[in-house]
Amino acid sequence: MAALREREKDEPPDLVSLAVSRPHEALQRARTILAGDPGPLTASVARQAIGLVLREYGDIDAAIIELRTARRLAHRAGSASREADVLGTLGVALIFAGRSVSGRNALDAAVQQSTGHLRYRMLFRRGAALLIIGQNREALEDLNTAIAAMRAAGDQGWEARALQERAVSSLVSGFARRAIADLRRAEVLFDASGQELEAGEATMNRGLVALRLGDLPEALSCFDEAAERFQDLGATEPDLTIHRCAALTAAGLFRDAMREAEAAIAQLDQIHGRPTKRAELLLIAARSALAAREPTTALVWATEARQLFDRQGRRWWRAHADLARVSAGIEAGPATAALLRAAQRCVRELSDVSSPDLPLARLATGRVALALGRMPMANEQLVAAAAGRRHGPPLSRAVAWLAEALRAEAVGDSQRLLYACRRGLDVIDEYRSMLGSSELRAQTTAHGAELANLGQRHALRLGRPRLMVAWSERWRAVALAVPSVRPPADEELQAELVAMRNISAQLSQGTDRGVQTGPLRQERQRLERAVRARALRTLGSGRRDAQHLGTRGFVISALLDELGNDRLLELVDIDGQLHVLACGEGRVRRFMAGSTEHAAREVTFARFMLRRLAVGPTVPSPADVHNRLRRMGETLEQVLLGGAGDLGDGKVIVVPPGRLHAVPWGLLPQLRSRAVSVVPSASSWLRAHRTAAGEGQNATSGSVVLVRGPGLASQGAEIPQLAADYSSEVETVVLGDGTATTARVLSAIDGARLVHIAAHGTFRADSPLFSSLRLDDGPLTVYDLERLRRGPRQLVLSSCDSGVVAPVGADEVLGLASSLIPLGTAAILASVVPVNDAAVVPLMIAVHRELRRGASLAEALRDARRECESDPVGAATGLSFICLGVG
Repeated sequence: MAALREREKDEPPDLVSLAVSRPHEALQRARTILAGDPGPLTASVARQAIGLVLREYGDIDAAIIELRTARRLAHRAGSASREADVLGTLGVALIFAGRSVSGRNALDAAVQQSTGHLRYRMLFRRGAALLIIGQNREALEDLNTAIAAMRAAGDQGWEARALQERAVSSLVSGFARRAIADLRRAEVLFDASGQELEAGEATMNRGLVALRLGDLPEALSCFDEAAERFQDLGATEPDLTIHRCAALTAAGLFRDAMREAEAAIAQLDQIHGRPTKRAELLLIAARSALAAREPTTALVWATEARQLFDRQGRRWWRAHADLARVSAGIEAGPATAALLRAAQRCVRELSDVSSPDLPLARLATGRVALALGRMPMANEQLVAAAAGRRHGPPLSRAVAWLAEALRAEAVGDSQRLLYACRRGLDVIDEYRSMLGSSELRAQTTAHGAELANLGQRHALRLGRPRLMVAWSERWRAVALAVPSVRPPADEELQAELVAMRNISAQLSQGTDRGVQTGPLRQERQRLERAVRARALRTLGSGRRDAQHLGTRGFVISALLDELGNDRLLELVDIDGQLHVLACGEGRVRRFMAGSTEHAAREVTFARFMLRRLAVGPTVPSPADVHNRLRRMGETLEQVLLGGAGDLGDGKVIVVPPGRLHAVPWGLLPQLRSRAVSVVPSASSWLRAHRTAAGEGQNATSGSVVLVRGPGLASQGAEIPQLAADYSSEVETVVLGDGTATTARVLSAIDGARLVHIAAHGTFRADSPLFSSLRLDDGPLTVYDLERLRRGPRQLVLSSCDSGVVAPVGADEVLGLASSLIPLGTAAILASVVPVNDAAVVPLMIAVHRELRRGASLAEALRDARRECESDPVGAATGLSFICLGVG
């Protein structure tokens, strides 16, 4: 909602106009005037300007005191027009403070007491205030009257403000496209009149329209631009936080949205800001928490928001807070008759205020009715919720298809259920194809998680393993299936990445010297936020054909043909239970494994023990190490593979869920003597395998690049040996000792045949795309790797945690290794725990010896492990590495 702005040209000095253009300057001038003992008319203007600034950016209670003083001064001066003007400003302030009845009365009085052109300005103020309390129809009447009068009078500034508010009214009513024409004209008028702050609001509202239309990169661009404008003017704008949190939620960045909303609430409380905005921030925080699967937190915030809206008399907002409360109740469970009544009431209230969120309320009511066995009511609500499945913004259509799928499931219509799930996922595919950021492509898959899970559960009920594979692939690692969008040649982005590397290098030096690094850390955080914001704004290709949208073209028979004697084990998490789909020998078999939570705990323990064995503080005896590794491996095999046996004699390809990617698979007894590769999806393996087969002799052409980063305990001792081994066979590029800079490394590895990087690795769970390798000029991040035209065909990362990825979205992964898969890298050797630098050296030399003999990367790792088994640290180090890709 755009903040209400005032402008009064008839009264000198023109402080009221200045208050909305340059608020800090207006505040200083008003206080200077009041210090000079002015007359009541001038003092009234000064007090109104102070009240306006406080109302928008400070203490709302103090603003009301100032504005009441301004009204008394206007009355004393005998100026009816001045008193009406102040009344209008006061009425808005009272509504901002949550005193809706008093505010409405003041605005009604302002309209009645004003005449001529001033009356139309008061109609504008009242109309905009009515929007805040949810009385949209009355608001639109006032705004339409005001716009027509202001346009006839040539009052461009006020016409622009009224146009903005009417655009907001259109958005609230679900008519996003109607808002576009009003906002475009408003921007032109604001630019012409030099209203910087209001121009920023117009930019913000453009972002809001883009968000409603599903253009997420454009929305984020507008919000970032508006934030820069507000920052330059020293202004804070809660509305910007609310809209940006909505965008982050649409992007699947739920926890980011929660953090931003919480920070904005804390800031508002600190400055005693408007209770109306506090309630709105609580609501967006509740929605974000709900999306992040934190229903208890969502319920607390939604309940507080609902209470505030109720006290403020804001019916429209109260109805939406009720929807958040009902949704949180459904998520927390169990379904009750009371929850059903609350959901029904929510449907009625949202219908009365013509809310675009009505389908969500109907979907929620249908869910509760289904759980309680009220089938006629469930069918009625789900049919209504599904009505918008063929039109509207993408995420709204996906919700409607979900309603259709739930209705089909309730009546046992298998064909319609799977059709609805497919169509809903298709909609999100199209939505995702417009996003250039790999992070956004991964995160937005969360919106399709329930549709994919419905398909998987149905395939499980039917007892059809092939169908389970198909549905697992339909929504697994689909972000990596979309062609990579190379970031544009953005000079500012490159400058920020270089600055970030410089700051990181200074941080490392400062930490080593024990000096204060607080300011450097703050600057690095600022630069990271700037880099991430630019990446999120990247546009996608927008390709909508099937071969580019996720895995719609996946055919299980083609996978089985390509596997030959090899086995592919796809691990599927359905409602917290792991199922192993063993693909090979022309068939697919299903086996039960352990619970996902149990598996995750055992993996965490195994990684912890491998780290202890590799880096101390004490090294057990070889016999003790062997026994520990054997016991850990047996436990992992039981919870991860269950009864899946008879894996044949060929290679094994493992497709784990996102949260189980960092598994030391070589620990498992059945896999220890096998060539094992790990892939994010069967589809990605199939594509990479076909590509590798098609390259033929070209796979052995190209350069070998060897990189040694700084600060290694071993000093990258394997690099000189590998350089000597390869230089006589193939073109070899060696970088290190000051030459291993980001620019040189990226240039050398682009499209290379084989790359080996010995460098410290850092995995960032908080922001996976800032996971990095330490080079001579600082960290090389995922954002840098995404600038490659083509990834190296094979990559060996003898670095700590280089194979760790963060599970995001529905079943996606983000990290150093995953970033190279869409760029054509076929196989990556990487670790899933911190490793012993010295023990890595003989392991890597052995790996490359096998590669030169013609082994695949997975085979080379298997054979190199055997050479290191006698040494306890070497054994743990070898098992800490996995092969990602076709192997």
